Amino acid sequence: MTTTENTVLTTVDDLVDAMLSAHPPVVLDVRWRLGDPDGAAHYREGHLPGSVYVDLETELAAPATPDAGRHPLPAIEDLQEAARRWGVTVGDRVVVYDDWAGRAAARAWWLLRWAGVQDVRILDGGLGAWRSAGMRLSTGDATPRVGSVVLSAGQLPAVDIDDVDPDATLLLDARAPERFSGESEPVDPRPGHIPGAVNAPTGANVADDGTFLPADRLRRRFEEIGVGERPTVVYCGSGVTAAHEIAALAIAGFPATLYPGSYSQWSADESRPVATD
Repeated sequence: MTTTENTVLTTVDDLVDAMLSAHPPVVLDVRWRLGDPDGAAHYREGHLPGSVYVDLETELAAPATPDAGRHPLPAIEDLQEAARRWGVTVGDRVVVYDDWAGRAAARAWWLLRWAGVQDVRILDGGLGAWRSAGMRLSTGDATPRVGSVVLSAGQLPAVDIDDVDPDATLLLDARAPERFSGESEPVDPRPGHIPGAVNAPTGANVADDGTFLPADRLRRRFEEIGVGERPTVVYCGSGVTAAHEIAALAIAGFPATLYPGSYSQWSADESRPVATD
């Protein structure tokens, strides 16, 4: 399967070719948005042929707790069980998509690569790009084959709350500006951000059609806020859209580390300072 942008993305044309190949990829539908619990219903109404629905809340995260945040990383054995249900086997190519400019799909992209799946791509433009290309959709539920993938945690870097150090790293906050500043905080305990963080909203990673910006534009964007001068750590509200930022950084050629607990974990700990500006 040919790909674009540093092996992070694939296009509709490339995906169609891969689906028609002797070894088609496993395609995962990761429809989820903050405040929209109906991803499974949206999937049944129309999805890429052969794609399998993935529940972000229950399959790409452990149960929420104040101590761990709203979307803690799942236990590796739970993720492996889920990946086998989706039909993933060792050596499979995996393509993930959503209808939210890749913000939810990127969580699956990061998590599967963190767990050792080598070839995982985000469908650039997601469901919208598929529809715009005139491709057909399927309805109802899919029945995937049972996979046999073996997963191993820690293949991508992540930091715990005690290792978050804005003095030693460039700490990027991927949330919207109004949440970063503390002007608005719809879900987390205290408004504001981690002191020393720099705001880099995920919305600025994509064009109006939901596709990622070209690598050179993303590189300029990140260089302007200091990426490349020291190690980069990314967080958001709960570790979901931060994965989208890490994907954008990878497209631009920059490595980055995820803080999975993110602001939902940080703000729930009264001993941790928060800043507003």
